[in-house]
Amino acid sequence: MSGPTGGAAGERVGIDELLARVRAGLDRVDARTAYEAYEAGDALLVDTRYAALRERDGLIPGALIVERNELEWRLDPLGSHRAPQAYSHDLRVVVLCNEGYASSLAAASLRQLGLHRATDVIGGFQAWKAAGLPVLLPATGAPRSR
Repeated sequence: MSGPTGGAAGERVGIDELLARVRAGLDRVDARTAYEAYEAGDALLVDTRYAALRERDGLIPGALIVERNELEWRLDPLGSHRAPQAYSHDLRVVVLCNEGYASSLAAASLRQLGLHRATDVIGGFQAWKAAGLPVLLPATGAPRSR
């Protein structure tokens, strides 16, 4: 029997190896590509950063905020607790965390639910911000881009 990353069930693997295996199965995108897909209506951006990071760094306009511990319940198209945006297994879900590590694991988990187009942003929110893409500042709610 094999595990979710192609290894044997019960196989011991470190997080770096697990992350490499998971990422090998994803079509990861850079921040600009994620933004363009969202703007074209071809992707649902999902921000999984916890509240303190969102309050510190700001929000991505239009992104669905779903903390990591609720992700599978909110994005499962068959689930009773799904977000309205999670209407199909064909939905392209692009997950962002702070720096692009936890989001890879989250995207792999969504793929296990059948969301076969789920992926994540290389570098996460920090790469988004560094690319000068739209961010709502935490204190004012005013848009900021470079």
